[in-house]
Amino acid sequence: GFPVRYPHWRFGAQYEELTKSYAYGLSKIYEMVINTDPCYAYLLACNPMLDQKLVIAHVYGHCDFFKNNAWFSQTNRRMLDQMANHAARVSRYIDRFGYEVVEQFIDACLSLEDLIDIYSPHIRRKEPPQRPVASALASESEKGEEEHPGSGTKFRSKDYMETYINPPDVLRAEVEAREKQEQEKEKKRSFPDEPQRDVLLFLLDYAPLKEWQTDVLSIIRDEAYYFAPQGQTKIMNEGWASFWHSKIMTRHGLTDAELVDYADHHSGTMATSRNRLNPYKLGIELLKDIEERWNRGQFGADYDACTDARERANWDKKLGLGRQKIFEVRRIHNDVTFIDTFLTPEFCVKQNFFSYRFNESTNYYEIASREFQTIKTQLLNALTNHGRPFIFVQDGNYRNRGELYLLHQHEGIELKQDYAQDTLANLHKLWRRPVHIETVVDEKPSILSFDGSSHEVREK
Repeated sequence: GFPVRYPHWRFGAQYEELTKSYAYGLSKIYEMVINTDPCYAYLLACNPMLDQKLVIAHVYGHCDFFKNNAWFSQTNRRMLDQMANHAARVSRYIDRFGYEVVEQFIDACLSLEDLIDIYSPHIRRKEPPQRPVASALASESEKGEEEHPGSGTKFRSKDYMETYINPPDVLRAEVEAREKQEQEKEKKRSFPDEPQRDVLLFLLDYAPLKEWQTDVLSIIRDEAYYFAPQGQTKIMNEGWASFWHSKIMTRHGLTDAELVDYADHHSGTMATSRNRLNPYKLGIELLKDIEERWNRGQFGADYDACTDARERANWDKKLGLGRQKIFEVRRIHNDVTFIDTFLTPEFCVKQNFFSYRFNESTNYYEIASREFQTIKTQLLNALTNHGRPFIFVQDGNYRNRGELYLLHQHEGIELKQDYAQDTLANLHKLWRRPVHIETVVDEKPSILSFDGSSHEVREK
């Protein structure tokens, strides 16, 4: 959505898809809003004034969310300039090395852009190395002998007996043996010390890339981290913007003549279907539900302990805390914690929120479950890590051959084998040695491998 990006065919493909969808009446283009300081919004000039007012109100909701939600706190607020800088750097590489060479490398990098640690901007994965604590025992050598780094073990002796007690040849042989032993240990040592989730960072640190390739990969990684919070907060962000455009338009922004058209446009945005989740609808309805519950005091130990359905439905302590609560929710939550904390059985019943599956025999989506826990679990699985599998770097020196070994932390989300094989092939272009990934195939622990010429699937 940025006005200046590096040259690549995918932006043209996205533009073609968007313009044709708009031309054929399959979708409508309203706006594009960019999380910078200040925020910039681009409105489609040919839209009627009603749409422009609705979009402006919607954009203000997005801007407030960008500025105040904790998950956007680490994003680069000057990304508009940074994107232009990225475009200039990539263009220079194209002029120097050729369009096809750079494009093919970008293609490989883009297939890996999701292999980042989306929580790393907010937490510290590793403790900084600590200096060893000196002790009285450690400060002294064993009685009768001294350890001299780089010179072997020397026994105490008189000067005239030095060459007999500590022969130079023996000391030299000891040093060489020790160095050889350390080299063997270093070769066999697996790195990283623990599984690393940021695969792109590992490639930047250890892959045998040329200088321009390292720079391009760092560009892809930086942009992936910039866009990550938008994937983490899609439901909340769109729900918050829809909540406020609804408030602003119905209370302040509409003339009598615009009311019906506004209702038509708003209801179209909120439309739901069995085969996809509408983040606008879920977000706004859950925020309204939170506001109502906290206004009426429908929370806390007393409310949770109440088992009478009629009493729970009529529960109203008239606390008026709803508006305060939704601002608190906007400040600290992402989609996963938002759904996990505030989705309730009553909300699912009220919104006809069910779990669906496609029936191939009837060619129709059917209700698979009305159970609240099933619905919630399925929704959380779709949102956690953007619904993608967790991939870690397990070993950068697999089998002591410098091969790359990845681990798929299987938590119910399967790897698509054809996608995995294509991704391994692109990883090989960067790593230049055989690459492997441990996963589950047909409920059996398996390893997918690519050595540069052929793919292999074997049971672990």
